[in-house]
Amino acid sequence: NYEVCRAYDIHFYPTFRYFKAFTKDFTTGENFKGPDRELQTVRRTMVDFLQNHTDGDRPPACPPLDPIPPSDVLSLVDTRSGRYVAVLFESHGSYVGREVILDLLPYENIVVKRVLNAEKGFLEKLGVSSLPSCYLIYPNGTRGLINVGKPLRSFFSSYLKSLPDVRKKLLSLPEKPNEDENPEVVVWREFDRSKLYTADLESGLHHLLRGELAAHKALAGAELRTLKDFVTVLARLFPGRAPVKKLLETLQEWLASLPLDRIPYNAVLDLVNNKMRISGIFLTNHVMWVGCQGSRPELRGYTCSLWQLFHTLTVEAGARPEALDGTGLEDDPQAVLQTIRRYVRTFFGCRACSEHFEAVAKESMGAVKTTDRAILWLWETHNLVNSRLAGHLSEDPKFPKVPWPTPDLCPACHEEIKGVHSWNEGQVLLFLKQHYSGDNLVDTYAADLGDTSEGGGPHQGGEQEKGLASPGKPRRDQRAESLRPPSVLPPRPRLSDGSQLGLDGRLRSASGAEGRREAEVAVPLLGMGFSGLDMSLCVVLYVASSLFLMVMYFFFRVRSKRWKVRHHRPSV
Repeated sequence: NYEVCRAYDIHFYPTFRYFKAFTKDFTTGENFKGPDRELQTVRRTMVDFLQNHTDGDRPPACPPLDPIPPSDVLSLVDTRSGRYVAVLFESHGSYVGREVILDLLPYENIVVKRVLNAEKGFLEKLGVSSLPSCYLIYPNGTRGLINVGKPLRSFFSSYLKSLPDVRKKLLSLPEKPNEDENPEVVVWREFDRSKLYTADLESGLHHLLRGELAAHKALAGAELRTLKDFVTVLARLFPGRAPVKKLLETLQEWLASLPLDRIPYNAVLDLVNNKMRISGIFLTNHVMWVGCQGSRPELRGYTCSLWQLFHTLTVEAGARPEALDGTGLEDDPQAVLQTIRRYVRTFFGCRACSEHFEAVAKESMGAVKTTDRAILWLWETHNLVNSRLAGHLSEDPKFPKVPWPTPDLCPACHEEIKGVHSWNEGQVLLFLKQHYSGDNLVDTYAADLGDTSEGGGPHQGGEQEKGLASPGKPRRDQRAESLRPPSVLPPRPRLSDGSQLGLDGRLRSASGAEGRREAEVAVPLLGMGFSGLDMSLCVVLYVASSLFLMVMYFFFRVRSKRWKVRHHRPSV
């Protein structure tokens, strides 16, 4: 639902939005502003929002939630309506009555009303001695207080739902989709826990660049600076395949050369999707989890790959410190960690997760003085997160959140001192440097690169199960062949894929009026912001002006000769 989230400016999850019924003009709704996100708090906020609808815009299916005066209770007692009428007496700040009214909304043959603290004599007349209490009027006219054990919403609702002839209204439900047409087959892929998989890292980049960033219609200010720094770190330190590295390098050069302080996200997406048909760049356009696969589709996946990516970046920064030269991030052992920190705070979708990560970073990241310490800090934080989420609903039962690395992966990392477990940090550091190095990255299950010599666009279609390298094959030879970032982008993009270049030199898609509401940013040429069309126009104007000057030169030359002949005077 990335397009919907972008349209409504939703950046973090979960986000609660409330929309007035029958609103004619487009609105992004009202944000939940409760002090916490506990279920009861959210539910009560929703009740308040629903009750605050005016009569003119109240949804027709919404029952009245306002209390009725005591005088109306007497009329209900004296009237036989042929259905149950439950009257809940409660104090002013109670939500029980309104919640029971909404609980019984889908049921027929019963109506629920609420009455606030009435006169003491009136309550005594009905036999109400405590609040909240429920006074029930039966269809035959008999009436009286009901005893539900505990004066709680769930007890009242359960009792009223169990009354004879009180049943759910028949609703017309949408037809169940044909399972044959939409099969959700989870294919398990065997993998080696001691290896890193290219498919996981590339799938994570795909989700990051095409999914998580898509929640932002435009990038400006601190957001744009964070993206530039994060892409710079990726471009310099990502240890993956050459076409993916070249795409990151191209994106980094493009962002660095932009003279603008605000860009639409669609401009970033066009480059990631290689709309300019740049030779030799590629990023898979589908997800393929291997080491990050879960026992169910909603478990693990992206968060696992993001942790792997972060660990890989810190290890590569320690192994190749010269890679960050000239970026403004060199000679700072915290540079990669601080860039990761800002990305998580600015873009990561889980708000609670980003707030927790920020709290840990604020407390201890300042003590990092070396790149080795940066590697260990991220490891400690990851284990801290695992400990916090152990037993949580998000935990995959097949992959329990235990301290990592486990003894079977790194026996030397574990020690016991006086019977108490402790970590041998020296061995942990050696393990992390080996496990998250480029040499430990294998291409099994990675997407087929296709023909990267002609645009490098990703293949459409299903997941590619065929690996490009055996699990044990080192990848240092591929990393050595990594392409340098192109200094000049192609002056004339191919337009055969449905894109067209407008007269203003900006790339547009023939299939997408959607997402083109903001001005597109021209891809720079020679790092100066000139597009291919700009250079073409310059050449045309140069040729035209040269021809014009030549024509004018011959015109005045001929005219000069005629003038000399006409005014020639013979000598005497």
